[in-house]
Amino acid sequence: MRVGFFQMDVEYENVQLNLEKLKGVLGKSSADLLVCPELCLSGYEISNRRKLKALSQERESSLFDPIEALCITREMSVVFGFSEKYKNKIYNSSMLIDERGRRFVYRKTHLFLNEKKLFDRGDTGFFVVKTQKARVGMMICFDWFFPESARTLALMKAEVIAHPSNLVMPYCQDAMKTRCLENRVFAVTANRVGEEKNTKFTGKSRITDIKGNVLASGKEKGESVMEADLKPALAREKRISGMNDLFKDRRRKYYVL
Repeated sequence: MRVGFFQMDVEYENVQLNLEKLKGVLGKSSADLLVCPELCLSGYEISNRRKLKALSQERESSLFDPIEALCITREMSVVFGFSEKYKNKIYNSSMLIDERGRRFVYRKTHLFLNEKKLFDRGDTGFFVVKTQKARVGMMICFDWFFPESARTLALMKAEVIAHPSNLVMPYCQDAMKTRCLENRVFAVTANRVGEEKNTKFTGKSRITDIKGNVLASGKEKGESVMEADLKPALAREKRISGMNDLFKDRRRKYYVL
């Protein structure tokens, strides 16, 4: 299986232009799964909820039809972050469109800083999608800070975690080595580059394997598309020694949850 990330410099409040960027990259990608950043259609530092709502889309929006068509034609899947409107609520969401054109939306569980003023708390919970090539789970940016996010997806038998991000802290990228190692899963962290108002994004998108090895890494600055080959079946093996199994050895009665 070939996975990739699009490390993107998002055009602030320009949904149509960002979609065109995404389409252009999808049209050239050889990945079976391409992951793009958090809120990569709208931008991040939206000033108020009224403006955010105007930039938000419903899951079934026809705006996503060309992306869906590309996924079907090229037999690939894509994950990208967007501001989702649903009834009177707005969510920081990511959408997975698979090779059959199916749309799956995950709503961010752990909101960061001013996101709490703009977005409603995600209510989908974590889940796994079975694509043609792998079992894929989604989490968004700050979700990484909570080990339960990746662990829950791993327990749901995710093989690859798609991780759209707008990272501003300097240590997430390296922390994903631990998330992959402690769960024996692959992860694709797609981060932004550039600046928006007073926020500087840290780039360094990563593809990380089940042993914490970095298979591909973007630079701190500049857009890039990088891809790597991996074997999802390796994530199904949770034995870490001849007598230890990562999940079977868990002793939940001693854990405080």
